[in-house]
Amino acid sequence: MDSNNKKFGFKFIKEDNGARLGTLNVGGVEVPTPVFMPVGTKATVKAMTPEELKEIGFSLILGNTYHLHLRPGEELIREMGGLHNFMHWDRAILTDSGGFQVFSLSPLRKITEEGVEFRNHLDGSKCFLTPEKAIEIQEKLGSDIMMVLDECIPYPSEKSYAEKSLELTLRWAERCKLARSESGGALFGITQGGMYKDLRIRSARETVAIGFDGYAIGGLSVGEEKELMYDMTAISTELFPKDAPRYLMGVGMPEDIVEAVGRGVDMFDCVLPTRCARNGTLFTSRGKLVIKNSRFEKDKRPPDEDCGCYTCRNYSRAYLRHIYQSGEILASRLNTIHNLYYYNNLVTKIRDAVRESRFLEFKKDFYNLRDIGNADADG
Repeated sequence: MDSNNKKFGFKFIKEDNGARLGTLNVGGVEVPTPVFMPVGTKATVKAMTPEELKEIGFSLILGNTYHLHLRPGEELIREMGGLHNFMHWDRAILTDSGGFQVFSLSPLRKITEEGVEFRNHLDGSKCFLTPEKAIEIQEKLGSDIMMVLDECIPYPSEKSYAEKSLELTLRWAERCKLARSESGGALFGITQGGMYKDLRIRSARETVAIGFDGYAIGGLSVGEEKELMYDMTAISTELFPKDAPRYLMGVGMPEDIVEAVGRGVDMFDCVLPTRCARNGTLFTSRGKLVIKNSRFEKDKRPPDEDCGCYTCRNYSRAYLRHIYQSGEILASRLNTIHNLYYYNNLVTKIRDAVRESRFLEFKKDFYNLRDIGNADADG
């Protein structure tokens, strides 16, 4: 691992049929891997308090550079003592570079060698984000793990465009590394290359050659077939250093986490558990459960009889359906508590399985239970 950052480290412990067990040390916070990071886009994981997140078992969350830069601004957050103090979170924070939001939220944008010009989606004002600016913002936020600025391309994309884009991303990555101060957080490189095997190989090799504290796989889960996503993931992780963490960005269906872990991924983030909770969809050991369905109107059971979360210990499907249909704020809170507990429990069980050299057995049981539960769950 290429790091002079004394506040960051990664210990690889063991591997079992492609799945890895490890530990991140982020600013003195121990984070076991594989790990799922809840997304705290605007300095809050929606519907959750920091205490509730810690009670569930999370020690690493994600903040969004783009949104925090636009509102309230990194200068204000720095004046308030940094993002940790601002949001009352005393554990670790990873921030993305803002690149994905620039490309997804701003249809009017112009990419140059220097950076990307875009329109603020809040007020339409013109903004300009460079690799150096992305690092500056993240350092002012007080991020523990920072991401380089990369170009996120759509799917499908022509190979010539994908190649040109990955070359730009590599040049931006070098500039990000040069821009990082000695007191800044750890810095992860991001690989791109679209859905082209040779480009993914080139991107991984050249990003590793630059040298970062960890390596992320970007540009996946953008509409491609599942097997293609898994193939691109495996191609990338095979070329990453064994002693550095591997991060699959924005991928978060439970089955995708299980499959990606089996292909050597250590870190995940996704808005799915919180977004689905607000939309009335619960993740359970037997599949997804859409709580608004009328068949749950008189159902006395908890959402998941195998779950130990606060919601499942105290509330019935009938009650959760009632408050969701009534538009009560509590519905979002209880559903989110459950979904995040499910995700943390999933990676905890994966870590236990790898530790005990039974990952393949875990994976088989994971799918078998979902197959059995299809009659009760909704998908």
